[in-house]
Amino acid sequence: MKITAILFFILLGLFSQIGQAQSPKVYITEKIGEHYAYVNVTKTYERIAEKGYKSIDLFEKLGNAFFADMNMEKAAKWYGELFLLTYDLDALYYDQYAKALLAIGDNEKANYILEKLKLKLKTTNTK
Repeated sequence: MKITAILFFILLGLFSQIGQAQSPKVYITEKIGEHYAYVNVTKTYERIAEKGYKSIDLFEKLGNAFFADMNMEKAAKWYGELFLLTYDLDALYYDQYAKALLAIGDNEKANYILEKLKLKLKTTNTK
């Protein structure tokens, strides 16, 4: 019963995000002649990460950007990289990582992350 309720709320949260999907962040840089140069920040961050640069902030931004765009495969990839660096994260990242994993069908890993979230919440509530 508990697992059914948890899965229901996870799926409800996942489907509620569909209406809130955002376009990739694009910033206008300096003016070049009569035209502006546009930079897709998400693609730039992704290229930097794929070249080997690792940081918690970078992986948070990539995971959040792809999660907001409902690209769950890439969101799970970058949240996975984030969790390789640290587990000392806000509960939001556990939740979004688990949702991304469920969306791509990696239920075993999603359940593992949800268990980690439960332990984190339990330890923070007892302090």
